Amino acid sequence: MMYPENISDINEKELLEYYGYKGAFGKLQLRFRFANSWLLHYFAYSSLHSGFSIKMQKMRGVKIGKGCHLAPYVLLDLMYPHLITIEENVGIGSNTMIFTHVNPTANIFLKNNNYPRKVDPVVIKSGAWINPGCIIAPGTIIGKNSILSIGSVVTGNIPDNSVVVGNPGRVIKKN
Repeated sequence: MMYPENISDINEKELLEYYGYKGAFGKLQLRFRFANSWLLHYFAYSSLHSGFSIKMQKMRGVKIGKGCHLAPYVLLDLMYPHLITIEENVGIGSNTMIFTHVNPTANIFLKNNNYPRKVDPVVIKSGAWINPGCIIAPGTIIGKNSILSIGSVVTGNIPDNSVVVGNPGRVIKKN
């Protein structure tokens, strides 16, 4: 079935509106913004030096507090990095993914039928430890001193001082 609208144009329009860009110059600004974000993320993603990764991510707009550690291969949202806040003394293990948006980018039926682009900030509070392989969805707040077990998938609010396991992530212990 053919759809009357071009999905790429719809996605580009959504991003232009979000960032307040207009016209041909706005499209150029958007492409530059994404290229810059991708390049900085590329260097951060494969770096073995946590301090360098943090510096690159901060240049992308990610808010990161003091005393944090980012392992190699941490993927932080490419389109909306400025919506990620990582407070002080947070550790994030390899192959963790943090998303501030979801978008059925290639399916116009889904976009037009109750599954539009969702953009929500993610906050990881002080002292949290995110073990390797976790996935953190848009709109998630991870409480102070909480631990996400290996491979946990979390959405919503995780209370302070909690241990979370599984997919979907569930609290198994509160201190």
